[in-house]
Amino acid sequence: MNALVIDDNAIARSVLKKLASQVPDVTVIGECSAAIEAYTFLQEQAVDLLLLDIEMPGMSGLDLVKNLGTSRPVIIFTTSKKEYASEAFDLNVADYIVKPVTPARFVQAITKAREILESRQEEVKWTDEEFIFIRDSAIIRRLKLDDILFAEAMGDYVKVYTPQKFYAIHTTLRAVEERLPANRFLRVHRSFLVALNKIDTIQDGVLIIGDKPVPVADAYRKTLNARMNIL
Repeated sequence: MNALVIDDNAIARSVLKKLASQVPDVTVIGECSAAIEAYTFLQEQAVDLLLLDIEMPGMSGLDLVKNLGTSRPVIIFTTSKKEYASEAFDLNVADYIVKPVTPARFVQAITKAREILESRQEEVKWTDEEFIFIRDSAIIRRLKLDDILFAEAMGDYVKVYTPQKFYAIHTTLRAVEERLPANRFLRVHRSFLVALNKIDTIQDGVLIIGDKPVPVADAYRKTLNARMNIL
């Protein structure tokens, strides 16, 4: 697991590099003292994991994550402030560590990051058929695309809803979105991805799919209307 350390404090970067050196499968391939420097680095080199501070001069760590788009590394925030936790987890990060970073807490966060990386590679697999494979507990289960109503991000998991039940998959909504056909599924909210052909009604910014309400964020409304070809 290749990692990039991003912090404007040199001592904090040294601490993270030392902690990473004690984990066998983590290799720090670079360090940056500013988010904009990290952004440039990431345009040129693939990285699995970002160990990222939040409060930095210029671009913040939160802004960096927002600017990286859908294909981004796994993120572990390391910060001295607790108040950014809610906003950070809305970005589907792996973990949020409040400094000082202890070895035990670091290993815990790395374990979460490793699981997410493995889930991106293994838990949701595309095939040339009309189904995907998902990991349901210890079982790899085939799920027909036509059975999927919508997907909802819930922390480190994504709930994939079908008419009968939902499946909780340890992955990110972006990972699911990237593996489902874009002509059939559309993001309508930062936490929801829907099957277009399963929408029953739309009213007051809410979709109804299989008797379940799904919110539509203003940022996605125009795209949704265009895709649905509303008269």
